[in-house]
Amino acid sequence: MRESLTQIYDAHVAAGTLRPDPAQHAVLPLLDTLRDWLEQTATRRTGLFAGLFAKPLTPPKGLYLWGGVGRGKSMVMDLFFAATQIAQKRRVHFHAFMQEVHHGIHAARQKGVEDPIGPVADAISKDTRLLAFDEMQITDITDAMIVGRLFEKLFAAGVVIVTTSNRPPDDLYLNGLNRALFLPFIALLKDRLTVHELQSPNDYRQHRLAGEKVYFHPAGKARPQIDAIWNDLTGHAPGGPLRLPVNGREVEVPRFANGIGRATFWELCARPLGAADFLAIAAALRVLILEDIPQLSASNYNEAKRFVTLIDALYEAKVRLICSAADEPERLYTEGTGSFEFERTASRLREMQGADWGQG
Repeated sequence: MRESLTQIYDAHVAAGTLRPDPAQHAVLPLLDTLRDWLEQTATRRTGLFAGLFAKPLTPPKGLYLWGGVGRGKSMVMDLFFAATQIAQKRRVHFHAFMQEVHHGIHAARQKGVEDPIGPVADAISKDTRLLAFDEMQITDITDAMIVGRLFEKLFAAGVVIVTTSNRPPDDLYLNGLNRALFLPFIALLKDRLTVHELQSPNDYRQHRLAGEKVYFHPAGKARPQIDAIWNDLTGHAPGGPLRLPVNGREVEVPRFANGIGRATFWELCARPLGAADFLAIAAALRVLILEDIPQLSASNYNEAKRFVTLIDALYEAKVRLICSAADEPERLYTEGTGSFEFERTASRLREMQGADWGQG
């Protein structure tokens, strides 16, 4: 007999792999309703003559799950996604999805398609019945102008959407340029998705890192510990690149899963990135694992300056930082141009190691 999501969750609690949380428990029946419908109707959308003689399926409302950082939204969605036994499903970070949409629109325009959103939506809905988004947020006006018509077509095609977000629908694209044009999309979300706040008082990412070492030196010996932290925070996800739009171009975090980014110092600080790039990265991540920070000096002055800008962006956004470095923060940059200014960065690196840093 198939287990319900509640039974699966309770088994994880009994095994000690999850902490019991009433707020997480309360959302599971909502997801189980979607799971039941998706599995029971799976055969209606498969086969050579599927849909030719059957009435079109009307899916139930999807789910918009929002709440504070680290409350377990992604974990609950992943539990549902893994347990839903259908082939036509996809889980993707919202930023990455929108980048794919932009590429698809560009390709359609190159072919002279008058309404490029149409073929993009058709391509998505052709192979997808369940679309699970992690961390929906709209910060880019181009995204804001696209999502309304795109989602309208996806809903019309019967795609079930489940998404997590750190903010309620009414706060999406808050104070954004031409926001009045975006308001119909908010109304569409509220009409087609059940909006549910995950009101857990616990920040599980902070619990996992509380009291744990988050700054490792020397860097060369830290790889096993860093790998263990990545696996714990992401649930052993392999991760893939996260590409973020910044002023008409892209900045990439090489590895990303469940709100956790991972990169080397050189991948972020040896490239010609600026404050806008690092602000975009900080806005998209909850935790950054930054590896192989070298000794800094006049010989790598430009890279050191970018590192300072990166740390400032992470600090202001309260992103949790886990890193491996050549030495302690105070001994990373001890002489040469820029060493005096680096004292503030060293202080911030030290503060960011605190067990309760980033909470609140």
